[in-house]
Amino acid sequence: MAAPRDDMFSHCVDPGEVSRRVQVRVIDQIKGKGLFARTSIQKGDTIFVERPVVSSQFLWNALYKYEACEYCLRALESAEENARRLSGKPGLSLPYPELCRVQADRHQACPQCQVMYCSSECRQAAADQYHRVLCLGPSHEDPDHPINKLKDAWRSMHYPPETSSITLMARMVAVVKQAKDKGQWQKLFSQFCSRTANEEEEIAHKLLGEKFRGQLSLLQGFFTAALHDDHLNRWFTPEGFRSLFSLVGTNGQGIGTSSLSQWVHACDALQLPVQQREQLDSFIDQLYKDIEKETGDFLNCEGSGLFLLQSSCNHSCMPNAEAAFPDNNFLLHLSALSDVQPGEEICISYLDCCQRDRSRHSRHKSLRENYLFVCSCPKCTSQADEADVTSDEEEEGEAEGETEGDEMEDEMTDV
Repeated sequence: MAAPRDDMFSHCVDPGEVSRRVQVRVIDQIKGKGLFARTSIQKGDTIFVERPVVSSQFLWNALYKYEACEYCLRALESAEENARRLSGKPGLSLPYPELCRVQADRHQACPQCQVMYCSSECRQAAADQYHRVLCLGPSHEDPDHPINKLKDAWRSMHYPPETSSITLMARMVAVVKQAKDKGQWQKLFSQFCSRTANEEEEIAHKLLGEKFRGQLSLLQGFFTAALHDDHLNRWFTPEGFRSLFSLVGTNGQGIGTSSLSQWVHACDALQLPVQQREQLDSFIDQLYKDIEKETGDFLNCEGSGLFLLQSSCNHSCMPNAEAAFPDNNFLLHLSALSDVQPGEEICISYLDCCQRDRSRHSRHKSLRENYLFVCSCPKCTSQADEADVTSDEEEEGEAEGETEGDEMEDEMTDV
């Protein structure tokens, strides 16, 4: 990949069209940037499509045998293979197998370390951008290799569900180390917010406090041993590492891909006679019941990426846009949830649907700890007079956590 252009849209699929539709503006010192509509946007419209500056599959996700392209995170299993593994039924056959878009004949492995890619194009893109630094060659299964020791340290500190990954930080370092214009890439990464605290509101990131100082120091040591580079000295100091950790934790956008989900969507689009439609819907319903019984709701190949334009979107508990990954790879599609007028701010939600349904107090607790701000969106403002009570769901979760014992208390289990 060539060195990035010095503008906000170098990683957008159609930067010209994006710049005509939206504009990034500085709001104030506390909120920082925001994304605003230049033109009218209709509900359901795709506002833009963006590729990440860098992305990575979660380590636990890969360990649980969710196979994804090492570069673009495209799911590598066929829909049928995916359904068989998740349901625990090795003899399962899917109807309409031709709707599966996975092209196994195009898959390629790195000849040195054997990590898999969905195509020769992705293998080459990874090699050009970062993989030459991170390729372990014949040492890919050596537990004493510094990069493997770093990964093991992360897994021992950070359990599923993951919302960040040390490998994303590693790829940031590798990108700079491989780049001819190192300063340009460092300038690009500097555009992401990397505050470890919000002094105005006296908020600190929950994983950067005293409770986790020992674990962060240990992780910093492994990170330095595996990846140190003189051009990036500041990222390997205690404060620089904390800042990098905060950057990834605050800006990382979850990426989910699934060949099975893509097959289901293709089935939904089929024009079928009523009886065949009912049979297909019944089959899919039963399949998801079998998967839930066998695997739970941990269904997708999952990872995280840094998206320049998407990271400019501020949060609202009543968002007018949302991100999705319909191409079964790392391309982020931002779509409008409602009509957006020229000059109106485009906001997404940093919370999932269940979290948004919780009390204002619970929402604020999550946003303070993970994103370092107090939300003042219309929903929160309208609920300002409500008592500061924790949602029932959160209280139940905390009660369950307390029964698991104090040994989990100091583990880095969320970001």
